[in-house]
Amino acid sequence: MKGRLIRRLTGSLMTGLTYGAAAVAVLPLAAILGMLIVKGAGSVNLDFFVKSAVPLGESGGGFAYAIVGTLIIVGLACLVGLPIGVGTGIYLAEFGGGWFGFTVRFLADILNGTPSVVIGIVVWSLVVKPMGHFSAFAGGCALAIILVPIVARTTEEMVRLVPNSLREAALALGYPRWRTSLFVVVRTARAAIVTGCLVAVARVAGETAPLLFTAFGNQFFSTRILQPMAALPLQIYDYAVGPYDDWHRLAWAGALVLIGLVLVLSLVARLVVGRGARRHA
Repeated sequence: MKGRLIRRLTGSLMTGLTYGAAAVAVLPLAAILGMLIVKGAGSVNLDFFVKSAVPLGESGGGFAYAIVGTLIIVGLACLVGLPIGVGTGIYLAEFGGGWFGFTVRFLADILNGTPSVVIGIVVWSLVVKPMGHFSAFAGGCALAIILVPIVARTTEEMVRLVPNSLREAALALGYPRWRTSLFVVVRTARAAIVTGCLVAVARVAGETAPLLFTAFGNQFFSTRILQPMAALPLQIYDYAVGPYDDWHRLAWAGALVLIGLVLVLSLVARLVVGRGARRHA
């Protein structure tokens, strides 16, 4: 009887500690969201999404040009980084057992741990300096370099979760190995792969340091990828360190929109995973 009571008390204590640890983990996110909502929600209106910056001394304006610039730069990064990352992940999971696969995996892990500002400096040396000016293309290249190892390692782990019985069944039916990997394994893991890609895109969408050395920013609306271009992280940084209260207000609103974009991508990733799980149930 006494031993049963001790076990119950111990179980209740461990359960309470688990809930407490979860609450502590969520608390910083709740604090960040709360501060952004309090300081930035009042400035998120239609003008914020459809208007661009106004001249110094005037009030109002918005971040339309920065939002469009973020979509263009992140789109360029996805256009380059996602196919390379997904292809690398499939190779590592299906054929990466030798020394070459070990080397690629090792380099991807190192690149994952490389500070983004270092990547920005490297792209500045390789792209911006030869071109002679900053550009959205250079910003997309920097974000693509950050994107590739994240997507590659995530895709590798998701593909490895596919049961070997599916591979063996496809090979027994006469499918070649490459076709088995592409049309059986990848099709089974596509929901998880899409999730990893969305999480990686959310990760790079908020990068600021690489864009300081590549896209640089622009106070005017521009869609030319070979010219400097504004982006939400850059505009938030410029306005946050500026001397005007109206800039600070727009910076808080931009930060709220940016984290909202990250949350939307995360929710879409969850929905994709849930739909894929129900389809294969």
